[in-house]
Amino acid sequence: MFNDYCRALTAQAISTYYFARGMNIYGEEFLRPLVTATSTFTGVEAGRFFTRSPEENLLAYSKLLGMNSELAGRYSQGVLETVERYGEEELARLMATCYLSLFDPSGRRLADHFTRQSANLRRVVEEYPEMIDAIEPEYGFHFEKDSESHILGTDRFELRRVAPSQPGVATDPQLKPVLIIPPFVLGANILAFLPGEGKSYAHAFANQGIPTYIRILKPIATTPAVQVMTPEEDALDTRLFCEKLVALHGRPVTLNGYCQGGFSTLCNLLSGRLDGLVDALITCVSPIDGTRSRGLGNFLRALPPEFNDLAYGTKTLANGNKIADGHLMGWIYKLKSIEDSGPISTFFRDMLMLSPKEKKPAKISKTVAALNYWLQRERSDLPLPITEMSFRSYTTPISSDGTLPVTLFGEKLNIRAINEKGIPWLLCYGESDDLVEKEVALAPLDFVDVEVTPFPKGHVAIATSWSHPDSACPLDGRFGKSQVRGPVRFHLDLTDAD
Repeated sequence: MFNDYCRALTAQAISTYYFARGMNIYGEEFLRPLVTATSTFTGVEAGRFFTRSPEENLLAYSKLLGMNSELAGRYSQGVLETVERYGEEELARLMATCYLSLFDPSGRRLADHFTRQSANLRRVVEEYPEMIDAIEPEYGFHFEKDSESHILGTDRFELRRVAPSQPGVATDPQLKPVLIIPPFVLGANILAFLPGEGKSYAHAFANQGIPTYIRILKPIATTPAVQVMTPEEDALDTRLFCEKLVALHGRPVTLNGYCQGGFSTLCNLLSGRLDGLVDALITCVSPIDGTRSRGLGNFLRALPPEFNDLAYGTKTLANGNKIADGHLMGWIYKLKSIEDSGPISTFFRDMLMLSPKEKKPAKISKTVAALNYWLQRERSDLPLPITEMSFRSYTTPISSDGTLPVTLFGEKLNIRAINEKGIPWLLCYGESDDLVEKEVALAPLDFVDVEVTPFPKGHVAIATSWSHPDSACPLDGRFGKSQVRGPVRFHLDLTDAD
């Protein structure tokens, strides 16, 4: 009996240690960008504070305080709800253990309970991060292992060929090529999520024998040309790549933009620089009019105008170039949904996820590990001119005549030109996307005829859940009551129609 009680006390002490360590790790990860944000804010305000009148400063800082108070309230509510869910499960187990211990005073049941609890906490704090790190060889493109994938390069981008991942599949060079434009912030690797598991957006095309290519941004930290890249250079490099693909395959290209890549792709097309090279467009979960956003859009509108400025998210490199801090951008996405993404809520949710089910340890799937690898490792800094382009799309709506709030080569961009050019457009969106809400993605419907394909779930589900060929919403098939087309099916049908 004495040994069991000692074991219970030891296990409880270990649980307390892992709980405190977990709270520290999750808190530090969330708050690390706060240190950067505070330093940046202080530096910018040092030059701006005295340019405003005392009344302007009082009003601006009062609004900022009110916004922070509202965020704190939402965070507290989210924490209470998550802790309550966790407490319901754990308290029920503890009460059951205490009740059964009345009939078995040896202390064995209490010892087993606290041993299980400490093991679960250790799993969250130590084993879970190890599983996330271990998925790296299976996640993403790993073009460094395939020298033949390199087709062409500029000072800013590389054009890479995506080889089929399924054995026995060969690329048919006579088929119509597709060029995928990944998002800047989220990175390209999310589009090659887990090729070995059959979950890869890019490989869903390549495994149909389609000549599949992707535009890869060179590392911004070591590439000055990327640090100062303009939207015009983005368009011209895309044109160069499309010229190469037309020369290789003798057919116009289908341009396929994911998330932010879809918006820049649309702008490139509207500029006229891709005329004669691109004859079809696919966009997936792309923010076309960010002012319609309930999440990020509302967050930006709630900021006092004095602080709604990219300067507060900018950092200066050793060479003097200024770039947008990708970690701060990612942190803003967390802040807009603070009730769900705060550190305590996340920690308790992970404890619930990894708690034993029917006395068996919860299994961590490769999908969960890869998603967390992407969330934790795949944030990238951004060129300021590219960031400004996206920023304007979230602060200024598309005009009533279809003119976008950005220009290229000094010219206005009107979304109606897509129909005038006769370019078929498949627009895919996530029905439960809380990053790029469907209203944001579907904005083009007010101005042009667009084929629309809704996918269940959220922002990256098209690149993960639905990219598997046996999924309920296969990219290469038709699905749903309306038998909508997935992006691969859309592209294949274009090839058949030629």
